[in-house]
Amino acid sequence: MNQRTGAILVAAAVAISATATAVHANDAATNVSNAIQTELGVFVYPKDKQDSATQAKDTVECYDSAKQRTGIDLKAPPPAVETPESQAGGAVRGAARGAARGAAIGGIAGDASKGASVGAAGGAMRGRQQQKQSNANAQQQAEQQAAAAAAEQKATFNKAFSACMDARSYSVK
Repeated sequence: MNQRTGAILVAAAVAISATATAVHANDAATNVSNAIQTELGVFVYPKDKQDSATQAKDTVECYDSAKQRTGIDLKAPPPAVETPESQAGGAVRGAARGAARGAAIGGIAGDASKGASVGAAGGAMRGRQQQKQSNANAQQQAEQQAAAAAAEQKATFNKAFSACMDARSYSVK
């Protein structure tokens, strides 16, 4: 191999390396763009035949712009759901109601104190069960409210992102 052939081979290797680096950079930008679209649940189509590198750059810039303008960071963990304070005392209230009912029934049957104790035990169990159900319902309602707030934030963010992309001649659906 002569000196000229060696120089050609080196030049070819440098050109191939530069092309491979550009292809990898373009692939990485496209992957980021696709990840953003997946996260937002949208599809972005160029209106003016922008290439994938331009679309990827515009997608990232509009994502950052929407984040800055709305103050919403979709990548941040959602705020903790405020757990409503568990109510207590259901068993006591239930026992009191049950004892009153049991005493009334026991009075008719001839032993009010035995009726009251049986009624108190049953009432306590029922009161405890009702309190647990009430606490579970309050927790479920708090979780639903948090989910609705998160969905509203995402919709607001998507509007800002879509407006930016539309201004850059993309269709966002």
